[in-house]
Amino acid sequence: MSTNTVNGGISFWYAQEGTPLPREPLPGDTTADICIVGGGYTGLWTAYYLKKAVPFLNITVLEGKFCGYGASGRNGGWLYNGIAGRDRYAKLHGHDAAVRLQQAMNDTVDEVVRVAAEEEIDADIHKGGVLEVAHTPAQLTRLKTFHAVEIAFGEKDRVLLGARETAERVRVTGAVASTWTPHGARLHPVKLVKGLAAAVEALGVTIHESTPVTEIKPKHAITPYGTVRAPYILRCTEGFTANLKGQKRAWLPMNSSMIATEPLPQSVWDTIGWDGREALGDMAHAYMYAQRTADDRIALGGRGVPYRYGSRTDNDGRTQPATIEALRDIMVRFFPTTAGARIDHAWSGVLGVPRDWCATVALDRSTGLGWAGGYVGSGVATTNLAARTLRDLIQQDSGQAGPTELTALPWVNHKVRTWEPEPLRWLGVQGMYAAYRGADRREATARTAETDRIAQIADRISGRH
Repeated sequence: MSTNTVNGGISFWYAQEGTPLPREPLPGDTTADICIVGGGYTGLWTAYYLKKAVPFLNITVLEGKFCGYGASGRNGGWLYNGIAGRDRYAKLHGHDAAVRLQQAMNDTVDEVVRVAAEEEIDADIHKGGVLEVAHTPAQLTRLKTFHAVEIAFGEKDRVLLGARETAERVRVTGAVASTWTPHGARLHPVKLVKGLAAAVEALGVTIHESTPVTEIKPKHAITPYGTVRAPYILRCTEGFTANLKGQKRAWLPMNSSMIATEPLPQSVWDTIGWDGREALGDMAHAYMYAQRTADDRIALGGRGVPYRYGSRTDNDGRTQPATIEALRDIMVRFFPTTAGARIDHAWSGVLGVPRDWCATVALDRSTGLGWAGGYVGSGVATTNLAARTLRDLIQQDSGQAGPTELTALPWVNHKVRTWEPEPLRWLGVQGMYAAYRGADRREATARTAETDRIAQIADRISGRH
C-alpha cells in the first residue's frame, strides 16, 4: 500500500465525481402515496418506473446519507445478467420458471443501457460482455460446468474459449480457459446513480437526504425528523437493512473491497490487451471482479474482512492494508506488467446477503410493505428488474393493472429464514471464507480437476448451493 493511496472516502468513483451537494432532510411529518426507504439503485429505479407509469403519484424517497452512499456508489461497475438464487428457484419452481427469470435478467442489461441513453446519463457504459477465466484444473472443471448450466438456462449466445482465444481478449497470465457472455457491460457506478437521482427529481419525485429511517411499520416510515405516512412503504436498503429496528438478522451485510490503479500507460495495455473492456472475473471460490475504466485504470475487487460482528457497517469505506495488498497481489498475478503501478484508491462497502443467498422482491398486500434486495453482489442490473417488478406489484395491488410477466417470476414473494444470532453469524461467515481461501490455495498446488472438498462442504453449510 503506497503512502499516496487514498483509503476510504466512500469510493474511488466519488473521488472522481465529487460527493453531491446535500438535498434537504425531511422537514417534519408528511404524507405520500408511496414512501421509498433507501436512495440507492433499487430505490431510485423504483421511483423512476412508478412515476413514469403513474405521473400523478406523490412519491417520497428517504435516504440516510446521500443517494448512492452505499453499494450503489461503491461497486465494481458490473452491469451483468447474474442473479443470486436462480438455481434454488429452479428447484423450488421448476426449470422453466428459472429460465424466465434468467431471460428477464438478460433483457435487464439492455434496459439499463436504454434508459441511460434516453435520460442522457453518461455513465461510461461499454457493453463488452463478461469474461470469466479459469487458472487451475479445478477451476477449469467448474468453469465448464458453469458454462453448460448457463446454456441450459437459455444463454445460447455464451461461448467457451480456450487459452489462446482467452488471450486474444484479455491476456491473463496462467488462464487456461474462459467463458464469455454478451449480456454485460462496464460502467461508472456513481455517474449512473447521480444521473438516475437527477432524472427521478426531474419527474417530480421528492428526495430527502440525511434522513435515516430507524423503523418501518405498515404505512409508516419513522425518522428522527418526522414520520412519512403512506399506503405503501418500500424497503430498498440492501446491505444497510440491519440498521432498521427488528431487521438485525434479515440480511447479512457482507463486505467487499476494491482498489483502483493510476491510469496505466499504453505500453502496459499493449501487454494486457483488454481492448473489448469486458467485465472480468474468475472461478476462484474467493473470486475477484475487475474492469478497465474509461480512463484506463484497473479497478479490481474481492473479499477482504467479509463481515463485521453484530452486522455493523462502515462509515467512509476504509479497508484494511492487508486487504489492499491481497487485491494488488491478485492484479499483479493476473497482469505482471502492473507490478509497478501505483494504487490510487482503496475502499470497501457492504452488500446484502439473505440466509439462502437468494435475491427477492416482495409486496405484502395486507400491510402495504414491500422490499427488494439480497442481491449478493449482483445488484447493478438486478436492482432495475426488482424496481420494475415492484412497480407492477403495486399497480396490481392498487387495481391499476393486472398480473404481468414480471409479477409471475419465481423470485417474487420468496420467503427466507433469518440469519443465526451472534456469535454464530460471525463465526460462520469467518469460517466460510477461511475455508474458501484455503481451498483456493490447495487447488493452486494440488492440480487436481476436482473442487476442493472443504469448499464443497462450505457451500452446503452456508446455503450458497
